[in-house]
Amino acid sequence: MNYELYMRAALAESAAAAATGERADGAVAVLGEAMVAHGREQVVSAGDPTAHAVVVVLREAARRLGRASLSGVTVFCAVEPCAMCVGALLQSDADGVVYAAADPVEGAAGSCLQLADTDLLPRRLHVVSGILQADAADLRPDLRNGRAAMKRDFARLR
Repeated sequence: MNYELYMRAALAESAAAAATGERADGAVAVLGEAMVAHGREQVVSAGDPTAHAVVVVLREAARRLGRASLSGVTVFCAVEPCAMCVGALLQSDADGVVYAAADPVEGAAGSCLQLADTDLLPRRLHVVSGILQADAADLRPDLRNGRAAMKRDFARLR
């Protein structure tokens, strides 16, 4: 599987999301070697707090494939998925997730929390991280400095 090719497509979706005023996050769903769906963050434009890039791409992949089970699908996303998105990936029966930038505050595929690969749940995701990480950091500078910087920013907001 050409990880960089699919990640570049996810990063293009991220840039498109940012251009419309959304948080820069995008995703693509791949089955075999075919990109079957693409999506980007739509929380603001849709007025839907669940319209994260991963959820949007899972919905589109299920619609295009005509099935709720996304067995065989790998999702490529610019940013490590949150707990909601990892839950959606697990419930969809997706095989795995590949992400560029870790999210040390909300990431649920190993950075902040590990839901993607735990004995506590009946399903697991194959996780690959760090693909085109520097490119993703250019789109999401808020993730560049890690947990310490984010904690400092959150403390200022209080």
